[in-house]
Amino acid sequence: MPRVTVTRHRAAVFAVFVAAVVGFLYFVLPHVAGLKRTWDRIDTGNPGWLGLAVAFEILAYTSFVALFRSVFARGSTRIGWRQSYQITLAGLMATRLFSAAGAGGVLLMSWALRRSGMNRRGVARGMLAFLTMLYTVYMAAFVIDGIGLRTGLFPGGGAFAITVVPAIVGGILIFLLVLVSLIPEDIERRLERQAKRSSRLRHWLARAASVPAFAAGAVRTAFSIARSRDSGALGAITWWGFDMAVLWASFHAFGRPPPYAVIVMAYFVGMLGNLLPLPGGVGGVDGGMIGALIAFNVDSGLAVVAVLAYRLIAFWLPILPGGVAYFQLRRTVHRWQGEAARPAPDVSGAAHA
Repeated sequence: MPRVTVTRHRAAVFAVFVAAVVGFLYFVLPHVAGLKRTWDRIDTGNPGWLGLAVAFEILAYTSFVALFRSVFARGSTRIGWRQSYQITLAGLMATRLFSAAGAGGVLLMSWALRRSGMNRRGVARGMLAFLTMLYTVYMAAFVIDGIGLRTGLFPGGGAFAITVVPAIVGGILIFLLVLVSLIPEDIERRLERQAKRSSRLRHWLARAASVPAFAAGAVRTAFSIARSRDSGALGAITWWGFDMAVLWASFHAFGRPPPYAVIVMAYFVGMLGNLLPLPGGVGGVDGGMIGALIAFNVDSGLAVVAVLAYRLIAFWLPILPGGVAYFQLRRTVHRWQGEAARPAPDVSGAAHA
């Protein structure tokens, strides 16, 4: 089981950090920015819209589970809906609490898949395909939304730096992904055959080619799943869509929201805060979203209240069910280990009969 060494000092530092960031965002920032009057609106937020935001987040997590199952349930009898729910919710909790850029969640999900009986190569290939599907949508949103906002196709406007630059970055990454997918499947075998008959240099080239060859296979797997008729593959889109809808509903709860294209761009720009070495991106994501919204001339007070309401629903509320899923997953893995240790039944007598 992946474990985190938690000393008293680390626990204290983590608790102080989270408390300081939350305290600043929720209590200090409104006063510093002169938003106290706007912040008072949090007491009068529309409960209907906030309830809808919670419903959107439930649908987002359902989409995440469906996508995970569509990738890893192929040919497996152990990864059903229940196991997919346990693995993904526990993984998302680990992402929230222990690591930036999702590394904690990837580690925990990979561990659970290995215990289900998948080999290391299959787990690595599946996880890379899973992440490719998710983040291809992310980059495509940058391209489509950035160009649409800049050209006026979508309402909202926006400066070059907040529209075209993300579109360029997203386009470059998608182009590189397509190039990787074009690497021949047998390139590793070709170079290995040449390496046996030639210099040591080609031998090292053959070994180096194994990484892009493996990545190419995973990318092609992702594209194959996306082209299939498996409805769970749509989770790569609906996960982001429903999670963004939480932010949209949060705006409605406290005022008039900006155009949806603006919400989409601010959401994805803010999510880059997960790359910062902060637990769960706390502070980085919040600040990134608020800054991006203000760059689109959204009222600063409304932006602060809506983003913090979104983070409360999307970040903090799922931690408890994620913790429950984590302990359920431990029991599931323990059962899998018991099944693996159980000796196979003797069927020789039946065969002779």
